[in-house]
Amino acid sequence: MLVALAQINPLIGDFPGNADKIVAFARRARERDCDLVVFPELALTGYPPRDLLDKPSFIRDSYAHWPPVLEASRGIGILCGVAAPNEASTGKPLHNSALLAAEGRIVARAHKRLLPSYDVFDEERYFEPGRESVVLDFRGERLGLTICEDVWNVPEFLPHFPYPVDPVEELRKRSVEVLINLSAAPYYRGKASWMSELLRGHAVKSGMQVIHVNQTGGNDELIFQGHSMAFDASGNLSALGADFREDLVVYDTRTGKGDLRPSGLDETREVEEALVLGLRDYVRKCGFRKVVLGLSGGIDSAVTACVAVSALGSENVLGVAMPGPYNAPESLADSRELARRLDIAFTTVPISEMFRTVLKSLSPAFGDLPPDTAEENLQARLRGMVLMGFSNKFGRLLLNTGNKSELAVGYCTLYGDMNGGLSVLGDVPKTLVYGIARDLSRRYGWIPEGTLARPPSAELRPDQKDEDSLPPYPVLDGVLEAYVEKRKPAEEIVAQGWDPRVVNWIIDRVDHNEYKRWQAPPVLKVTTKAFGSGRRFPIAHGYRHSISNGKEEHEED
Repeated sequence: MLVALAQINPLIGDFPGNADKIVAFARRARERDCDLVVFPELALTGYPPRDLLDKPSFIRDSYAHWPPVLEASRGIGILCGVAAPNEASTGKPLHNSALLAAEGRIVARAHKRLLPSYDVFDEERYFEPGRESVVLDFRGERLGLTICEDVWNVPEFLPHFPYPVDPVEELRKRSVEVLINLSAAPYYRGKASWMSELLRGHAVKSGMQVIHVNQTGGNDELIFQGHSMAFDASGNLSALGADFREDLVVYDTRTGKGDLRPSGLDETREVEEALVLGLRDYVRKCGFRKVVLGLSGGIDSAVTACVAVSALGSENVLGVAMPGPYNAPESLADSRELARRLDIAFTTVPISEMFRTVLKSLSPAFGDLPPDTAEENLQARLRGMVLMGFSNKFGRLLLNTGNKSELAVGYCTLYGDMNGGLSVLGDVPKTLVYGIARDLSRRYGWIPEGTLARPPSAELRPDQKDEDSLPPYPVLDGVLEAYVEKRKPAEEIVAQGWDPRVVNWIIDRVDHNEYKRWQAPPVLKVTTKAFGSGRRFPIAHGYRHSISNGKEEHEED
């Protein structure tokens, strides 16, 4: 049997567009004489639809666009993910389902059995789990149908205790020859190799061929890599879809051979491509065409500008430099040079006079109190005001340029440099930002040498450097990865060799600044644990795992 793996990029709720895409890919598969074309999880609705699923009209309208898909199934089977009503009188009102259409009618349906409710997933909120695994004979093959999490019930791959049922093992016992998995698995760095290991293990252990079709594209903060795969019964990778773009690859279950796209991106390049896709789709799917961002002469804004140009084209990017009283001349020069190399529009709006005016207005209230973070943050907020002015006046989406390291410990200013419609680097640690910058510089020569070499600084007071207020970034990022991504307690982090005082300080800053992150823009997710919908901590609580020593060196609200 020839099976087409159709990794598409749906827009959530765009039923006409998604249905047209499904029909078009089915037509392409039929032209290649395929017997079956498989689409991702919830392909018709787009993933994740979240609380749109609570709207009865949403489900009704989605099914109104199913007839063209049924019609397209004449001459080829179409296996597609949908949100389907629960016909039982108890439980949640919907199933996360896969429908198999052939010759103009539905011939089989399967409901997702394992519903993830961790990290960014909240499927138990909407869906009733399926009660049994579905096996069917189709075009001479015995197929077993699964949806995403159904294949993840392997202890070393789960972030929690195993589920009480194992759909893959049940299918193996029922003599399934080809295991098919419809998926919408969000990206994080390194996930493709992790997923490949999981699926290969299923093939080797069960003797089944394994076909995994994954969504691509970006929806809100989530990015989907694609990288659909098929493994023969011996665990050999036999078909592979492209990374970060739509694709259709064909796998032959009789020969165990299929289309293999080039792969092997290193981690830095992989994150770059993910950010480009995530930014492009966020801008496009939210109805924007152009973006604006502040250019400080620093590494974060430089990398954000490069990603924006790669995603949207230089003609759609505007950089704004906003020199203040403490900015080095080199910073403005590097901002201008970056804009020249990227061929983007560039303008300068100095804030020094604005700053003096605001200080004069506040002087009766501030009195003789010495300057501190209040004055520093006024500069950041003036820049935020300027950038939002450009965004409003010209209809450009404002890109936030802050990185994960700063966001984690609150080294950022509410209503200032935290402004934006999307945070491009908010899940990228500072050390990785430098890695991306060096790669971009090596390949394209975009980033000025001074930006790469100059120590990072907010330039909000004389001779300020980030490391005056923060641990060195390799230290900060190492502890943050252990605490935020791997969720290690302080004792285990210290046991890895980190200074206990530094560990306590970082953990305290992460916990203290939850209120800021609740007010941050959406963050493109590229690690296992991003700030946003996948990390839900209360702001007001009394639990403290660690105690910081002495007075904090930096307090920025």
